[in-house]
Amino acid sequence: MRLSRHSEVALRALIYLAAQPRRLTSISDIARSLEVSHNHLMKIVPKLRKGGFVESVRGRRGGIQLARDAKGMRMAEVIRHTEPSYVMQDWSRHAASQVSNAVQSATEAFMAALDGYTIADLIPDQPQPAASDNRRMKAIGIRGNPARLS
Repeated sequence: MRLSRHSEVALRALIYLAAQPRRLTSISDIARSLEVSHNHLMKIVPKLRKGGFVESVRGRRGGIQLARDAKGMRMAEVIRHTEPSYVMQDWSRHAASQVSNAVQSATEAFMAALDGYTIADLIPDQPQPAASDNRRMKAIGIRGNPARLS
């Protein structure tokens, strides 16, 4: 199973926001920290807002923040929202229905496994990041200490 770059960036942005709850953050700051294109993130944020994952405030002091607790956001929920067509190709017309059943079963198992994780589960350890915490944040694509980025 493979996730699109779109879903990957959406998940990483939510993790970034979850690491600094109740703080408005600009899309530019998130894009810079995650080392992703600002334009790409500009396409993702409206989908996250429409799905109830983030809320936005316009204006000079505006930005985005989580719309609800990260403990209530399941990874699979985000993926289902960012990739509504995350259903494997319909094999029934190309091969035996056993192939179709196997692919459908694997997709369901994949999503069930992701349902076992919330965005809160993926937040790097917070307090004052030590070198090991910085390595962990880099592993999920976050540079520096998100709490210090303004």
